Amino acid sequence: MDALRRTAVLALLVAPAAALGWWNGEWSERKLFRIDTSGTGVVIGEPIGAAPVLVRLHVGNFKFEAAKEDGSDLRFVAGDDRTPLKHHAEKFDALLGEALIWVALPDLKPGGQTDFWLYYGNPKAASAGDSKGTYDPSTVLVYHFGERGQPPRDSTQWGNHAATVADVVDGAAIGQGLRLDGKSTLSIPVGPALNWKAGAHATWSAWIRPAEAMATGVIFSRREGAGAFRIGLADGKAYVEVAGVEGAGRASAAEALAAGEWHHLAVAAGDAVALYLDGAPAGRLAARLPPLNSASQVGGEGAATPGPSPPGAPSKEPLAEATRGFRGDLDELRIANVERPAGYIRVSAIAEGSDPGRFLVAGAEESHHSWGGGTLAVIIRSVTADGWVVIALLGVMAAISWMVMVEKGSTLRAVRRANARFMDRFRKALGDPATLLATRGAGPLGDEDELEDSPLYRLYRAGAEEVRRYTAQGQPLTPERAAAVRSSMEAVLAQEADDLADRMVLLTIAISGGPFLGLLGTVIGVMITFASIAAAGDVNVTAIAPGIAAALVATVAGLAVAIPSLFGYNWLLTRIKSVNRALQAFTDEFVARCAAARGSDGPPLRGGHSAREAPASSAAAMG
Repeated sequence: MDALRRTAVLALLVAPAAALGWWNGEWSERKLFRIDTSGTGVVIGEPIGAAPVLVRLHVGNFKFEAAKEDGSDLRFVAGDDRTPLKHHAEKFDALLGEALIWVALPDLKPGGQTDFWLYYGNPKAASAGDSKGTYDPSTVLVYHFGERGQPPRDSTQWGNHAATVADVVDGAAIGQGLRLDGKSTLSIPVGPALNWKAGAHATWSAWIRPAEAMATGVIFSRREGAGAFRIGLADGKAYVEVAGVEGAGRASAAEALAAGEWHHLAVAAGDAVALYLDGAPAGRLAARLPPLNSASQVGGEGAATPGPSPPGAPSKEPLAEATRGFRGDLDELRIANVERPAGYIRVSAIAEGSDPGRFLVAGAEESHHSWGGGTLAVIIRSVTADGWVVIALLGVMAAISWMVMVEKGSTLRAVRRANARFMDRFRKALGDPATLLATRGAGPLGDEDELEDSPLYRLYRAGAEEVRRYTAQGQPLTPERAAAVRSSMEAVLAQEADDLADRMVLLTIAISGGPFLGLLGTVIGVMITFASIAAAGDVNVTAIAPGIAAALVATVAGLAVAIPSLFGYNWLLTRIKSVNRALQAFTDEFVARCAAARGSDGPPLRGGHSAREAPASSAAAMG
């Protein structure tokens, strides 16, 4: 048992740990990114939720020479190093060493840290960019303004593309942007996702850069009947304006925006309308959105849609002194049909700014060029912590079963040789059975210390000792006494059988328990995989396959324990049965020979002689 304990401890020490692996060995490079909303980064205590985060790559934080020229081998993986994240590239220029990548993070926690990996360096990889999957269904419009000579395209699944051509310029807040001259506007047709019911919830955001100080102009507007929604600048101060059946009102920021500087402007409408500037609350209006099912205008005031005013509408027009359109640049226009929390807006303002600072921290590049580039390595690295626990237990079970098989096989070989040696000497000493009843060391078997490994010898000694009890009294071996001799020998035979079968139960445990333990690990792994997919909202094969394959590793490990144990058990059991049959046959032979030679009708049994007292005729017979 000490050997078993040492083997178990060794197996636990060498069992593989659930160390952070490599998502896919076909990718040779990776980099860790960390979003820090705790006290060590940028403190954000408000709820955030799922959010797209901008990752800016440049020659200072990314090895463009290791990636494909078009960036199609880029992959983003969650901090668990298993769950792929949706992403798309707004820009990737390997020659200039610049890239703008949007990554969908399923759940950003306030006051904590969120890690994710960027993998690259696979020349065989096809593009996995998915702009529609990067944004949640609540995001109904996103313009990156990367199109020249054509209307801006909506990057979301809703397809709310603009109706007019935009004047696109370089050097915007994020790549290319929209240039507005205060006269022309960008028209956005109404669509099902842009139809606002009365009291609808919505969020509007964009990056703006006024062309002049103390600027006044409309940035975004929607009008239908007496209802209106407008965002703009008045004397350089950002405002949001709402008009409806409850009247009209405006909320303005306290400070004016300087010319030529980029600022993040956002409006979140729910039970009230909140204005945010650079991620911080800047004003609040106790109003709700009016029903609007009209086209939107970017960069100026749109004409009111003809039609009756809502019942009970005030007679005065929506708040609007004669304002001109906005002069300046606009970038990353985004509209959602939900009221985004304050933490979400603050993350957008910080992450999309030119210097995210301590909010988004990039780690060092890690390279991987070892044997682990194959499918097997991908599977192994996808095994979860619970899977490694099951595999470690199976490793202990395998080590114990192999130790039992080796030890038991060695014992049976020694038994076979010792039994053959004993039988050879026993057959040569069968001239007179009485001489076989001599005390230990005085009989005709030679050096009996060499026979200690033989169960047949121990069985013989037990029978000889029992028969000698009767020879001392000169009594014949009656059937009753022969039965007593047989009982003594069968007691030893049972003990020998138990010794031979010792620890064979460990093999049966490995045979029956190994597959079930492996199946348990597989089921748990599959459950975790599907739970992760559900949390990430990702149902593609790339997200499912590694987790399922890794979960099956536990079943393979269970079978790897059970199959060798099954073969070893059957082989050992056959050898043990052979030894037991030899013991039973020897018992029958010994009792029969003694009964025939010294039975109830024959002379009394002679025994108790030493080699010196044995008759010369018996000694000659033993020769």
